[in-house]
Amino acid sequence: MVADGAPTGIVGAQPPVRTRGVVLRLSLALVAALIVVAVLGALAAQLLAERQSVNDAANRADILAQAVIQPALSNQLVDGDPDAVAALDALIRDRVLGSEIVRVKLWRPDGLVVYADEPQLIGRTFPLSENQQEALAAPQVRAEVSDLSGSENQFETGGRLLEVYRPVWAPDGRELLFELYSPYAPVAARSAELWRGFAGVTISSLLLFAALAAPIVWRLLKRARAVDRERAALLQHTVDASDAERRRIAATLHDGPVQELVATAFAAEGVAAGAAAAGETDVASSVRGVAAAVRGNIRVLRSLLVDIYPASLAAAGLPQALLDLADTVRGRGVDVQIGLAPDLRDLTDLERRLVYRVAQECVRNSATHAAPCSVVLTLRAEADTVVLDVADDGPGFEPDSLQSRPLGHFGTQVLADLVEDAGARLLLATAPGKGTTWRLIVPPTEHVAGS
Repeated sequence: MVADGAPTGIVGAQPPVRTRGVVLRLSLALVAALIVVAVLGALAAQLLAERQSVNDAANRADILAQAVIQPALSNQLVDGDPDAVAALDALIRDRVLGSEIVRVKLWRPDGLVVYADEPQLIGRTFPLSENQQEALAAPQVRAEVSDLSGSENQFETGGRLLEVYRPVWAPDGRELLFELYSPYAPVAARSAELWRGFAGVTISSLLLFAALAAPIVWRLLKRARAVDRERAALLQHTVDASDAERRRIAATLHDGPVQELVATAFAAEGVAAGAAAAGETDVASSVRGVAAAVRGNIRVLRSLLVDIYPASLAAAGLPQALLDLADTVRGRGVDVQIGLAPDLRDLTDLERRLVYRVAQECVRNSATHAAPCSVVLTLRAEADTVVLDVADDGPGFEPDSLQSRPLGHFGTQVLADLVEDAGARLLLATAPGKGTTWRLIVPPTEHVAGS
């Protein structure tokens, strides 16, 4: 069963370093860093501004409590005398309320509001919060940001206020809780001021770092491009040297051992014919056996010559070379079926060699790792694109295993490099028990390197 679906796994070496890609990634990283710095700076400025504003409000409340509220307290106020409440109200409106303080309250420990600048709160009882109770239990100034969600805040407007409270004492020693509210708007203004200072220093530092790093990155990119060019040149040199060595070996075998074996086979046949004419049938039979063995070795060597260097690729064309390739593995438990589309465009020499090399490597892999098996090799056209599929029904494998080996799969890696340098694509679909399918996609001629 051949792997289901079209090949999707891309096989290839690491893509070459592109200046535009590196610059784009660095720019995106810088923008991301600026955004992160801006967000974190805004949060830090907000927290710092709140802390400073809360501290300022606490100091202001402490001063007002000692200088204004405490001296004005009377026992009659604690008892709810209207005249005492009116006198304190006049004092607070004259000396306390303003742009920095928008609400003042005096509480008894039982939650009764003794005084408030909002008359509707006076005489009402509300549960004290935990912080308010702690401020009374251990006399101290407490300040926080209030969200105005409590029932006693029903007359406050706006989303948030700074809330400060501390204990004060009537002349007879009875304890009250002095509470005031300040606007939250100064916190936002202070936060923006802090953020501008923080962001200015940080962002300018990042931009300075980017400016200093730019020449270094540029030099590294130049080196990387030089390494890519050297790698491509070395690969091409290796391929050319390999082809030249294959031609030399093939020529040596064809002109030397193969020709000598052919002559030996003819000579053996002649000896066998002479022995038969002399009535020496046993000798004739033995010599004919030797001649048959020599002819068998000649066939093996000729198949090896086709495998080493397919002369038919240049002489008879790609279809014949693929047919000869199929013949070389049929004796190794591999049944190869070839389907060639008649509407293929004319391929350049580079494209023909690329298609043959990929087909050769894929068929060899099937013979080595999947035999006995059936292989279907198809070559077709999709518009101006040429597509080669080599699919076997062997055991398949995990695609990640190509990368997990210590040195990788050398043949596949070299093949992937060749495909990439030619501007083509090599895809793989395989899984254990699902067979293996390789697909080579050769784009139109003008997109193929070197054409």
